[in-house]
Formats: sequence, structure tokens, C-alpha cells
Amino acid sequence: MSTQAIRNYEEAGILPAAARSPAGYRVYTSRHARALHAFLALAPGHGHQTATAIMQAINEGRTAYALRLVDESHAQVLEDRRTLEAVEAALRDLSPVAEPRGDSFVGPLARRLGIRPATLRKWERAGLVRPGRDRQTGYRVYTAADVRDAQLVHQLRRGGYRLEQIAPLIDQVRTAGGVAPLESTLRDWHARLTHRGRAMLTGAAALSAYLDTDDAVPSGRADRS
Repeated sequence: MSTQAIRNYEEAGILPAAARSPAGYRVYTSRHARALHAFLALAPGHGHQTATAIMQAINEGRTAYALRLVDESHAQVLEDRRTLEAVEAALRDLSPVAEPRGDSFVGPLARRLGIRPATLRKWERAGLVRPGRDRQTGYRVYTAADVRDAQLVHQLRRGGYRLEQIAPLIDQVRTAGGVAPLESTLRDWHARLTHRGRAMLTGAAALSAYLDTDDAVPSGRADRS
């Protein structure tokens, strides 16, 4: 890592402010080393932005807020796991859709999914849902198959997938009418969540070590800048 990167981390508040030697050099201690280790360990699990916010809060003495940020990341992972389980459950239940009864319009379907009607229209432009039109009013009409597609799109979007990633999956589901085309995607999703969970454990250990640092013990290292 370059000396400039260390200075940048200090300026960003990721590292605590360094003292200066009589000659004006920055003096780094074991506390700075542990702060750097904590940040680098936190970033893979929490993301760069959240890891930065956590370290800034710790260095400003707002430990409770920093721990809340950690909690929020863990809550998001839990929500992602629940979303994945919901997607898997939905796919397990997929079967060829019979001629629908009680078609839905854009407003009621949007409310059912907790999204805006404009989002459904965006998905339609991307080819993810294909509603028909009412012959008399021209309004969009969503059949049971369209509702299923919209639910899957919604769940996959919550799982972090982009529209261009979802489009071929929806096409495969329409064609195959089952879960087989998505098995590799779901395995990858599981692997990513497992990797993030493990990374969070590593980050938690490094952050705990940093919080236990004795600020009074200097390392004697000076940055010549």
C-alpha cells in the first residue's frame, strides 16, 4: 500500500488523526495499524462506503452508531437470505399456468408488490413482464402468468440482480415452466451470501481488536511527509 493511500485514509477519517513529531512528520502507532486492518477487513462484507462510515464513527467516539451500522448490514444479509428463500419457494411452486381468472390491472398489482406503477412499466419496457391490453379501455391487463413473472422480477431485484440479468432468467422460466434453468443462479446467490457472511465475521473480529486498542502505546513509526 502506498504512503499516499495511508494519508488518504487518514484524511477520510478511516484512520485516527496522527500526531506529529517535532520535525513535523506524521507518527503512526499500533492503533493506526489496527484501524487500517479493521477497515480492510470490514470492506468485503459491508462495502467500502459502510466500512468507511463505521471507521469514521469509531474515530469520532460514536461507537454506538458504528455498531448500529454493523447491525444494519447484518440485517440486510438476513433479508437477502429471506429473499433467496422466497425466490426458491416461488420457483419450486412454478407450474404451467392455466387460463387465468380475475386478471389484475397495473395499480392493484403495484400495490400488491409494494412498488410504483412506473416500475412495472419499466419492467415491461425491458421485456420482463408482458401484459395484454383491455380491448375497450386500453388499460394494461396482467394475467396469472404475468403476475408470477412480476413477482419473480421483484424478488430477484431485491436479491441484487440487474434487469439485464433477470431478462434471460424470466425467458427461461416461461419456456421451461420450472426451476431447473435457475439452479446455477441460485447456487451462485447462496455462495455470495455465504462469502459475505464469512467476511462480516472477519470484519467483526478486526473491529473488536481495534476497539480494544490501548491508545497510549505508540509503535514508533513515522511517516515522512
